[in-house]
Amino acid sequence: MAKAEMMRAMVLEKPGQRLKWLEVPTPRPGPEQVLIRVHTCGVCRTDLHVLDGELTRPKLPLIMGHEIVGTVVETGSRVRQFRAGERLGVPWLGRTCGACRYCRGGRENLCDAPGFTGYTLDGGYAEYAVADEGYSFALPPAYGDAEAAPLLCAGFIGFRSYRLAREAGPRLGIYGFGAAAHITAQIAVHQGKEVYAFTRRGDAQAQEFARRLGAVWAGSSEEPPPEELDAAIIFAPVGPLVPAALRATARGGVVVCGGIHMSDIPSFPYDILWGERVVRSVANLTRADGEEFLELAPRVPVKTEVQLFPLEQANEALEDLRRGRIQGAAVLVVSESR
Repeated sequence: MAKAEMMRAMVLEKPGQRLKWLEVPTPRPGPEQVLIRVHTCGVCRTDLHVLDGELTRPKLPLIMGHEIVGTVVETGSRVRQFRAGERLGVPWLGRTCGACRYCRGGRENLCDAPGFTGYTLDGGYAEYAVADEGYSFALPPAYGDAEAAPLLCAGFIGFRSYRLAREAGPRLGIYGFGAAAHITAQIAVHQGKEVYAFTRRGDAQAQEFARRLGAVWAGSSEEPPPEELDAAIIFAPVGPLVPAALRATARGGVVVCGGIHMSDIPSFPYDILWGERVVRSVANLTRADGEEFLELAPRVPVKTEVQLFPLEQANEALEDLRRGRIQGAAVLVVSESR
C-alpha cells in the first residue's frame, strides 16, 4: 500500500488537554527505521500519565501510543530484519544509546539516553508510525491485530514484573486488575501459582474477571487476603498499596511495583519491611524480555480481552481507562486489521 503524504493522528499539544484530531505529515523512515501502516494501538495507563503531565518530559506536540501493531510499508536503506508487507509490533522502549554502562552490562532498560515510543518519540495514535528496526518485534501469528496490541506493554511489563516475583513462592498477589494484571495472572496460573487479585472496593466485575482467569481469591485492596502472600505485584499507581502489600506478604517475600509512575508512598513502620522483605520497582523492559514473552504467550496460551475504539475516540478510551470502565485492555482500531 502506497503511503499518503498526510495522515490523521490524535495529537497531544499540551499536557492536561484533550488530544486533537489533526492532519499531519506522514513521517519518513531513517536508514535503520521502518514506516508502519498502523492497524491497532493499545491504550495504556502510561498514556494517562503522559496526558496528565505526571511524566514531565514528553516530546511536544506528541503522538502518543506505544502498543503498536501494523504492517511495514517502507524500509530504510540499512534495514535487514523486516520487509514491506510484514506485520510487526512496536513497544515502549524505542531506542537506546548502546554505549552507557547499563547498555554494555545487559541492562538496556536503564539506558542513560533512551527513546520511548509515544513519549519522547511519536507513537501509534496515528495512521502511520516510524520505528527503529532493532526495537520492533515479529508477532505470533496466533494473535489478531487487536489481541496482539496489549502484549507489547501490558504483556511485556507484566512479564518482567512477574519474573522478579515468581521465585519467592507459590502465593502471588496482584494489586490493580487491569490490562497488565489480566495477562500476568494467566502466566502465573499456567506456572502453578495461586493468584490473589486485589481490586478497587466494590468492583465486583473486576473480581469476577480475576476469578474467571484462575485467581483463587479476589477482593478489595483494603482487606487482607485469606493467606499470607509470598510475593505481590502492584500495577495500580497508588502509593498506599505498598505498605498494604507489605502487610500481606510473608517474611522473605517481595513486593514489585510494576508502574512507571506512582503516587507518593506513605511512611510505614519498619516491622512490616523487616524479615527480609523486599520492595523493588520495574523500569521499562529489555528486548530479551520481549522476545521471551512473545515466545511464551501463545504456549500458555495468553488470551487478551480487549475493548475496541476507533482512533478518533482516543479521548473517550483514555477517560474510560481513567474511570476503571475497561475490562482487560482498551485498543484503538486505526485501519483494517485481521
